Amino acid sequence: MDNDNLHTGHRDRRRKHFLEEESDSFEDHQVLELLLFHAIPRGDTNPIAHRLIKRFGSLSAVVEADPKDMASVEGMGEKAALFLAMIPQVTRRYFHDRVLLDRPRLTSSEAVAEDLTPLMAGRPEKVFYVLCLDTQCRVLYPSLISEGTVKNASVHPRHVAEEAIRHRAASVILAYNHPAGTARPSSQDHKLTKLLVQALGPLDIKVLDHLIIAGDQTFSFAREGILPIYQTP
Repeated sequence: MDNDNLHTGHRDRRRKHFLEEESDSFEDHQVLELLLFHAIPRGDTNPIAHRLIKRFGSLSAVVEADPKDMASVEGMGEKAALFLAMIPQVTRRYFHDRVLLDRPRLTSSEAVAEDLTPLMAGRPEKVFYVLCLDTQCRVLYPSLISEGTVKNASVHPRHVAEEAIRHRAASVILAYNHPAGTARPSSQDHKLTKLLVQALGPLDIKVLDHLIIAGDQTFSFAREGILPIYQTP
């Protein structure tokens, strides 16, 4: 049996295993091996998957790595690196769509955090979301206002107001991540919250909460009783 037939047989068995078993039973390198079938049409992707895990440490670290770094791993190349780099972005897009389809009522900071975490998962940079809500506190649209660096993301009140008006929001929830720190708000976070609350107040759009997410930590301005202090008199 030549190498091509040998690898084809192995790939068929791996695909069958994936279809018949829960993917949770797969090791990280096995998931990568299967994914790479679609970017590397010929050859054995198992050793490449092992090299990727050895280089970056985990499945999540691999797909979040710089594509240039991934491409430098023996056996990879630009096409395969681009394919893997798309996974976090496609995943976020998937969860973005699920938020719109499910439209749960966000009646607690815990419910908000549950909806937001997938949208922010794997983000190495700071991002700022505004959840535009209807009168029943259901999500009309999760609007990505700003993307920045690990330390900063620029947010302009006018842009936030425009998004809220465009989606006819009765109220909004603000959300910010701290990818390189704790969920504890900085003085700048407090200033921004006050600025946005007071900018949206005259438009009759209430800010229900502002959440800061850092990994599995969440800080809620509403839960901590801070938002009422910032309401426009």
